[in-house]
Amino acid sequence: MDCVEQKDPEATAPSVVDRYYTRWYRADIKGKPCEDHCILQHSNRLCVITLADTHPILQNGRTIKSINYQISNGCSRLNNKVSGKSKRGGQFLTDFAPLCRITCTDETEYTVYSCIRGRLLEVNESILENPALLLEKPSTEGYIAVILPKFEESKSITENLLSKEEFESLVSKRTVAQSQPT
Repeated sequence: MDCVEQKDPEATAPSVVDRYYTRWYRADIKGKPCEDHCILQHSNRLCVITLADTHPILQNGRTIKSINYQISNGCSRLNNKVSGKSKRGGQFLTDFAPLCRITCTDETEYTVYSCIRGRLLEVNESILENPALLLEKPSTEGYIAVILPKFEESKSITENLLSKEEFESLVSKRTVAQSQPT
């Protein structure tokens, strides 16, 4: 009986996201304060674009009115079609390519950007029918898009991104700055 390992009943297993993905962050997108994005990078190079927990959409009890993947008259992310092993036909995105526009019920509009260079594999159409997924489960069912970086760029894409520790440090500095009177 002494050889049996005692398990802590309070300890919980890590989530699928925590176990298989590395979290990277892009803070204050295009100079807009607190508009933070989270990039979940899998070991197979796939990157899932989500909203960071600090994004204004996920704060202050906002509700989403609409999500629009129509970026311009000639460009809709919903028209993205990929095929084959090398994912031919996917739209190529730059670091600051807009993925979608999210409008809240208070008429505030936010643009979600790709944050990394790569080929757009899919956009999450389920958040069009159920925008609450974006608020309730932003890292799982409420993701925005899946992007595949070029193989030769897969190591360097994280150079302009913040690690989880760096992002948490930035957020704590932001909180301190906001709590001090001006």
